[in-house]
Amino acid sequence: MRRVFAATLMVSCAAIGYEILLMRLLSIVQWHHFAYMIISLALLGYGASGTAIALSRHWIVEHFELAFALSASLFSVSMVASFIAGQLVPFNALEIVWNPRQFLYLAAIYLIFFVPFFFAASCIGIAFTCRCNHSNRIYFFDLCGAGAGAMLVLGALFVLMPPHTLLLLATLAMAGAIVMSGRRWLAAIQSILLLGLLIGLPADWLGLRLSAYKGLSETMQIIDARALNVYSSPLGLLTVVESPTVPFRHAPGLSFATRFVPPEQLAVFTDGDAMSVISRVDGDVAQLGYLGDVTAALPYSLLSSPRVLVLGAGGGSDVLLALFHGAAQVDAVELNPQMNALVGVEYADFAGRLYDDPRISVFSHEARGFVAQSEGGYDLIHIGLLDSFAVAGSGVQGLNESYLYTVEALSEYLGKLSDGGILSITRWLRLPPRDSLKLAATVIDAMRTSGVNDPEQRLAVIRSWNTSTLIAKNGRLSDAEIARLVQFADARSFDTAYFPGIQLDDANRFNIIPDPWLHEGIVALLGANAEDFKRDYRFYIEPATDSRPYFFHLFKWGSLPQLMSLGRQGAAGLVDWGYLVLVATVVQAAIIGFLMILLPLLKSNRRGPSLTGRRGGTYFFLLGLAFLFVEMAFIQKFTLFLSHPLYSVAVVLSGFLVFAGIGSVVSGRWRTAATEGSRRAVIGIVSIALLYILILPLVFQFFMGWPDPAKIAMSLALIAPLAFFMGVPFPLGLQAARDVAPEFVPWAWGINGFASVLSASLATLLAVELGFSGVVLLALLLYVAATRFFPAPARSRSGVD
Repeated sequence: MRRVFAATLMVSCAAIGYEILLMRLLSIVQWHHFAYMIISLALLGYGASGTAIALSRHWIVEHFELAFALSASLFSVSMVASFIAGQLVPFNALEIVWNPRQFLYLAAIYLIFFVPFFFAASCIGIAFTCRCNHSNRIYFFDLCGAGAGAMLVLGALFVLMPPHTLLLLATLAMAGAIVMSGRRWLAAIQSILLLGLLIGLPADWLGLRLSAYKGLSETMQIIDARALNVYSSPLGLLTVVESPTVPFRHAPGLSFATRFVPPEQLAVFTDGDAMSVISRVDGDVAQLGYLGDVTAALPYSLLSSPRVLVLGAGGGSDVLLALFHGAAQVDAVELNPQMNALVGVEYADFAGRLYDDPRISVFSHEARGFVAQSEGGYDLIHIGLLDSFAVAGSGVQGLNESYLYTVEALSEYLGKLSDGGILSITRWLRLPPRDSLKLAATVIDAMRTSGVNDPEQRLAVIRSWNTSTLIAKNGRLSDAEIARLVQFADARSFDTAYFPGIQLDDANRFNIIPDPWLHEGIVALLGANAEDFKRDYRFYIEPATDSRPYFFHLFKWGSLPQLMSLGRQGAAGLVDWGYLVLVATVVQAAIIGFLMILLPLLKSNRRGPSLTGRRGGTYFFLLGLAFLFVEMAFIQKFTLFLSHPLYSVAVVLSGFLVFAGIGSVVSGRWRTAATEGSRRAVIGIVSIALLYILILPLVFQFFMGWPDPAKIAMSLALIAPLAFFMGVPFPLGLQAARDVAPEFVPWAWGINGFASVLSASLATLLAVELGFSGVVLLALLLYVAATRFFPAPARSRSGVD
């Protein structure tokens, strides 16, 4: 059993590590981490393996060690093979709106990445099946391995490139296979396979093949462009690129009327896109005249020697902007410390020792956390462009949680301004206006939430040909400030979309568009019929909140037929594909889950489960939905607290798995009163979850500024009691099913697995529509409903029915 426990630990560790690593890899080669899809296909592997084991149980019992060792070996090899094969599938999410073939490619990726999880889950299922008298301890090592794997892959990504981290996990899985081999010839074959994976594969097979439409891929097509350095961490893959023949001239929102040329620049791509630049500075910053001719310079025309907070410093362009305009002090906040090191250390001479300036303080911190712990008093809080124009225009970020632009976030920023201070946010301009109007709606809502009764007197927006800059003042804009604002815009041929007292003729003079849509939209949002305007607008522009932090989600079902009917005129490009990919993933999860989990069971038992089984089936189906609903909601919610989706996935997944495993072990003490034990567990789940809905925003607000290790420890402490109780109902129900109808046990695994596969993607879809609190409340209703269907013997069910 020691070998079984050790092998289970290693396989489980590698499986959860691979799950998290896939999210990191997809973030790099595609446009999104697809966490919901990865979790869904991982659960599909566990569900399908349960069905396979049920259908081949007799052979597996007779050849336990061989079956385990073969499954672990295939898990190790298929991890690498699936990664290689997955990159060969020509899936392009940008085409999904008008190319139905992309849905088939998406399903192909789903099935390819499912294979390793099937073999990993087979190892665990085989151990449970053949050593069921040790099931509690096997479950314990399984979940402890999962928790360790989450931490392992995060640590590994700080020192290894993602493909090398993949080989590390493959090695761990093969080690588990060797531990269980029990035969020298098999161990020798496994060792040869491992050696082949480590040194026998051509280097380019494991290379990252980025989408051809990502900014880095397009940039590398330029003559003489070359990558100078690549840096990896869980926060992003940074690639520094120089282009001496066709130099970078990155100055978003630069006026066509400018007389200045941006200096030589190095481009820094995060995960192959989201380009930032490090500008060459030779001597005096005042020589960079182009910095006075961008829309983001607007607030500086209203301020003198301001104290500035830059959120999302990137390569330092916005810090240069502040210094050029005479800022007395600049606090530059950037999440990725490697980015700060590029500007401040690696390319410090190129950047003119920018971060050595005594006026500048650089912080490696998440924006919300820094703002929460700061004393405030800023004359200007500046949020620049943190994504690329292509990304902003394609709907790529529709499912990304962005806590930077929520009502709560903007309220915090406004609260940190000095009297007369300004919040300034620059966004790419998309026509018809979408996120620029959503930003205006969110700022207006934040102002009113903060007690401001006259937002129309504090707001101004200008636009260039490709950017818009919104400013919100802590106080009314005076006539003199409005005059300076208009003068700034006119001198640079920028259009004023809104300022107090604006007339329609002022809104569309230089960068002419068919109608002054942005101006009309902002006026409507400030008017008495704002709610009607938001409801009737073609895109979803309701303000983002911490419960629904999908600022870039702009999709409306009602607009889809009209946009698709105009597809040949280019309107299909206005459809945000991220939401459609999510819907497609839910559908394919339901279809593939049925075909690979439930259908084989139906074929093996044409009569299906008994009446007792059907009752129990409802119980296990509801548990599968409810558990994943809570888990997925917490992953998304803790992204705010832990600063990054990958951190949140690793910590929340490991926390739920480990502490649910402990709950499962403890549940063995309640088997004599299983029905009552399940009911008490659900009471614990409901009580703790309702409490968390109320207190988590306050907890996050208070402790947001803590160091990452402390926040991780606190997150695990918060997850522990809820996960503990969530780990109780399933094993109690499984034991009761064994007692009532042993033949139903494979169905219990299959039905629960099918529900879990479906719920991982469905939870994300519901979170977009209902918010995280809504998803958790729905999960609690499912838990309560499940207690009505506990698979207890007839004499015990009267108390439940």
